[in-house]
This record gives sequence, C-alpha cells and structure tokens, in this order.
Amino acid sequence: MTTPRRTTLLATLALLAMTATWGSTFFLIKDLLDRVPTLDFLAVRFAIASAVMLLVAPRAVSRLSAESRRHAIVLGVLYGVAQILQTAGLAHTAASVSGFITGMYVVATPLFAAVLLRTRITALTWAAVALAAAGLGVLTLNGFSIGYGEAITLVAATLYALHIVGLGAWSAPGQALGMSIVQLMVIAAVCLVATAPDGIVLPSETRDWVSIVYMAVFAGAAALVGQTWAQSILPPTRCAIIMSMEPVFAAFFAVLLGGESMTMRMVLGGAMVLGAMLVVEAGPRRKIEGEVQHLAV
Repeated sequence: MTTPRRTTLLATLALLAMTATWGSTFFLIKDLLDRVPTLDFLAVRFAIASAVMLLVAPRAVSRLSAESRRHAIVLGVLYGVAQILQTAGLAHTAASVSGFITGMYVVATPLFAAVLLRTRITALTWAAVALAAAGLGVLTLNGFSIGYGEAITLVAATLYALHIVGLGAWSAPGQALGMSIVQLMVIAAVCLVATAPDGIVLPSETRDWVSIVYMAVFAGAAALVGQTWAQSILPPTRCAIIMSMEPVFAAFFAVLLGGESMTMRMVLGGAMVLGAMLVVEAGPRRKIEGEVQHLAV
C-alpha cells in the first residue's frame, strides 16, 4: 500500500525537527561536560527521559506486543552502546573528526539495508549518500588519522546505522510510543551500568540541570518518539540522509547561540549536506519490495 504524500512529508519534517533538536545540544554538551563526567551525564539524561515518558504514557509499554518489546530492547542496547563508544572515542580524537566518523552512518545504513533488508538502492540514492558524506567531510574535517579513538567511533557509527535499519524494519506507527519508552529505559540502564563502578556525579548548578532536562525531554524522549514514528513511514537510507543534517544544525546553533564564527567550510559543507537531502526528497518515488521487507525475527 502506498503511503500518502502528506504522511511522508510529516515524517520528513519530524526527522528534521528531531535532527535540529539534536544539533542544538552540541554547544550545551560542550559546556556541561566541563563539570559533569560524560557517562554520568548520559545516565542522568536518559533516566530523566525514561521517567518523563512513563509519566506521560504509563500504559504504552503494556500495550506493546512481546515481539515489539524484544525488538525495542535490542534497539536500545545498540543505541546505548553506540553512545558510550562515541563518548569514549571523543577522549582520544578531535570533536570534528568524531563528528565526521559518526556521520558515516549515512554510508553504512544503505549497505546494511541492502544486506539485511535486501533493499535495492538506486543510483540517485547512492549519489545523495556520497554527496552527504563529502559534505560532512568539508563541514567537520581539518585533518584525519586512524587511531584507537577513530576506530571505536567507527564502531559507534556502525551501531547507529544498525539502529536506523532496525527501526525501519521493526517500528510501526501504533507501536512507536511504547517502543520509544522501552528504548529509553534500556539506554539509561546501559549507561548506568557503564558509569556505576565509579559512582554517579550529579550536576551541582541550576543551569546544568536546565540543560540536562532540555536534552532529556526534547532531544531525548521527544526526539526518539519522532524518529521511531518517522522510520515506520520512511525507508532507512532516506532517513539516514535526512539525519545527516545534524552537524549542519549543530554548526548553525553554535554560530547563533554558542558564539562561534561562521566559516566558508560551514557554508559549503552545510550546502552539500542540504543538497543531498533535497536530492533524495525530490527524486522519483518507486515502490521497492525490499523497502517494506522486515528483518527476520
């Protein structure tokens, strides 16, 4: 059955809003991590996000089928481990390089979709993927070398790609809220387990709590609900290309609110990533059998 154009447009806008929200957190996180350890921040953030969603929709989890609950647990573990690896990688590599490697999920996603979902990726889509990857490089890279930090960040990018493909295969509009809550709970549990041996350091300043609550509610809970719902509508590769706008939004908010100066690299790289998104959105829509095939249970 063909998805109505209005629904696909709403799904695209939901992903863009989610990506913009993620992008708005970069300069907040950079400031916050001067005072709160990274894993402690992640554990508190996702614990708050889980608690808020359980308060808002307490019956959503109980309405999940056993299969959807299992799928959500797997997706939560993927995302939680990816968050930890990406964070660990940041300690050993420059933030710009980490951002570029993490963004390589835009390349890994169609590869996994082709192998796991047997999706036939069109030449136009591959061109958009290449343009997005090149744009990420222009936007973020000033130099590049392969080391421990880069290697584990690449593993994180691979896990993010698997998460995107898994959401595309397993999510359904009616299950999006419950699956999002389970994912948030599992992500919080993974982060708590990772940081528990050293104890948890809580923020001591009011502004830090405000930042964490914003990132938990809007960039955590609301964003994951939006992503889960949107990916029940749109194919994984299209979602990955749209989500590659995250560094573009991060640069925009860094200039607008973070006091950074705009550079030609930002403009050119951002334009390339935006161009990739427009290419995949404006391209012809063909019903591809692989795009609606689900992963084996």
